[in-house]
Amino acid sequence: MPMELLRTKDELSRALNVARACGKSVGLVPTMGALHAGHAALITAAARDHTFVVVSVFVNPTQFGAGEDLERYPRDLASDAELAAQAGAQAVFAPSVEELYGRDAAPLSQTTIDVGDLGRRWEGALRPTHFAGVALVVTKLLSLVRPDTAYFGEKDYQQLCVIRQITRDLDLGAAISGVPTVREADGLALSSRNRYLNAEQRQQATALFVGILAAQKAACAGQRDGRALEAVAVRALRATVPAGLEIGYCVLVDPVTLQPLSVLEGVARLLVSVTLGGVHLIDNAEIKSTQTPAPPPEGPQS
Repeated sequence: MPMELLRTKDELSRALNVARACGKSVGLVPTMGALHAGHAALITAAARDHTFVVVSVFVNPTQFGAGEDLERYPRDLASDAELAAQAGAQAVFAPSVEELYGRDAAPLSQTTIDVGDLGRRWEGALRPTHFAGVALVVTKLLSLVRPDTAYFGEKDYQQLCVIRQITRDLDLGAAISGVPTVREADGLALSSRNRYLNAEQRQQATALFVGILAAQKAACAGQRDGRALEAVAVRALRATVPAGLEIGYCVLVDPVTLQPLSVLEGVARLLVSVTLGGVHLIDNAEIKSTQTPAPPPEGPQS
């Protein structure tokens, strides 16, 4: 059966009704398009667990702040649909802004979702309206699709934590599955925004993974002080890109609450945000008190 391209809520509802009438379970992979091997990993995971997989493709204006890259965010629905089908999706839901929000001019919605302290720190401090917009669009998609499971990448780790919180707090019903970050051979986390980087910046962007590896190695060697582990990562970042790299944050946090940790005990998460050549990049990884640093992957995974 060919994959369906659905542009309206009514088309989505009909496709889901048919799938459920046939006894199929539903997985959802929300995306903003510009799909790559990282998204393919999400879709493959959903297809492994469920018999009807919906991939949403929607560049969500409510999660972009003033001066951000809403207008130039890459869009290629034909390519996205092809990748989604190859990875195992049965449907792509690609609504217009007017279709999803009911209007095509600001304000897009009178309803807002405040996710509290979890959305105000780190990425939320740099982009104050971002997580309210994420929460709104994800709530709408979960309400429309009513999936058994929704899949999100661990690369956007704070976003994953926010989505788990709103799903629990609003009783949205779906299980939320986090899928490990997919990386290039040199360790750079796959991201749609990597397309903005020129060749030199692309090479410099590996600094994020270099910093993470440095912190992992320090933890492996016995370092437990949170600020010292952060400093190790920052030094590695600066050594990799001596000039032109702006560090937004580099923090060791609790993997659930995202509160900063003064001492590494058990498992923590290192969150890193930088701006390179005007391009905002983020990455993260587990830091364990009993850790062997992970080697760079051999190549893109799917």
